[in-house]
Amino acid sequence: MNNLLKIGFIKVGVWSLYNSHIQFSLTSHVSEKGVLYSFVSNNEIKYIGKTTQTLSNRMKGYQKPGSTQLTNIRVNDKIKTLLGHGLPLEIYILPDDGLLKFGD
Repeated sequence: MNNLLKIGFIKVGVWSLYNSHIQFSLTSHVSEKGVLYSFVSNNEIKYIGKTTQTLSNRMKGYQKPGSTQLTNIRVNDKIKTLLGHGLPLEIYILPDDGLLKFGD
């Protein structure tokens, strides 16, 4: 976790569980595109991903995955499991300072 902070990741939100459905809340960078993001529980990195769409839209994919979106379904289940056990789940991002590059 400390390594994430050292390279510039910042906390921008949290996941919550309401009536067996997960919900995210972002406090900043809602419309940020081209970011790396991480889900962290009790200072332990649980997931790292990247998105070229807005952060909000990417989180919506995890919140309500489509029937063919296997990664979103898998991550949704893991988020529900963590939150169902009463563990916190925070959302961190590494904002793009113009130097991030995905793929070729």
